[in-house]
Amino acid sequence: MNAQTKNVLPTGILAGIAATLLVLGANAQPSFAFALYASSALPVLIAGLGWGNLAAIIAIVTSGLLGSVLASPYFALAIGIFTLIPAGWLSHLANLARPASELGGPDNLMAWYPLSDILMHLCGLVTVAMIILGVMIGYGPELTNSLVDAMSAALNDPNSEFAGDAQALAQMQQSLAQTKSIIVLMLPMVQGAVWVMMLFAAFYFAVRIVSRSGRALRPREDMPSALRMNRHAIFAFLAGILMMFAGGVPAMIGATICGAFGAGFLMAGFASLHFRSLGKDWRIPALTLCYLSSMMMLPAFAVLILGLFDTRRTIALTPVRAADGKQTPTDINEQN
Repeated sequence: MNAQTKNVLPTGILAGIAATLLVLGANAQPSFAFALYASSALPVLIAGLGWGNLAAIIAIVTSGLLGSVLASPYFALAIGIFTLIPAGWLSHLANLARPASELGGPDNLMAWYPLSDILMHLCGLVTVAMIILGVMIGYGPELTNSLVDAMSAALNDPNSEFAGDAQALAQMQQSLAQTKSIIVLMLPMVQGAVWVMMLFAAFYFAVRIVSRSGRALRPREDMPSALRMNRHAIFAFLAGILMMFAGGVPAMIGATICGAFGAGFLMAGFASLHFRSLGKDWRIPALTLCYLSSMMMLPAFAVLILGLFDTRRTIALTPVRAADGKQTPTDINEQN
């Protein structure tokens, strides 16, 4: 066993143990469950970005085996599909590079896999993961209707705060009845969008941590200029919108696609706002207003539209023998 393998093996094992403990912690603390589930991708990302694909694979296998022993094989499969495998794939893509001369660039530089394509892969991975898990749990109108009925039964409870107000109770029940036809599409859309943003946040923090440690294989890029979506992602997003009008299972799949890819375009829109406001006196108040107003539907939709119109593939370039992330990379922008 060489020195490199000696470092990779314990790193991957420790990353897998940390990922499993974070997921188990999410089960023990429901109030922080979503954040802890997403954080479980961080150890795998750090291992993959700093020590390579083998470390990420070891981390995923370790977490799967540990999850099967401590919980169940079903549990291990769920966290693998939903969190660990996407994290390992993202770290693999981030470490891909080839000579810049193959793209028409200088001979002495290496071109790294575009961040826009990494984000598009993440949207696709989350979409596939949510479809698989939806099949596993039997997601559909029956499941969502039972949830709405449970909420309605809770409102009818004599101890409910609406128990003494018949008019408010009737309005709430009518609203819940109308919600049945909407929530079956809204749940996968919202969950897909949130999960894409949470996993990309984990990727972002992993890149920063590995860069600070000096072990980064990929150069750290400027997010405002580099974070965009590939133009081909527009076709997937439009296909998802059209599928939502088909009804049934295609509509649920379309909602998942719209949520995941919509989150990608939303993040790209915010990155574009950061880039366009660089050096402006009104930058901080304007960005603060944009983030606060994006909690409402219309402003968030406007930022998403900006992301749809500002597609770009930014390729980071580094010297062939100095791709350690310590140097400021040169960027090639391919406007789409």
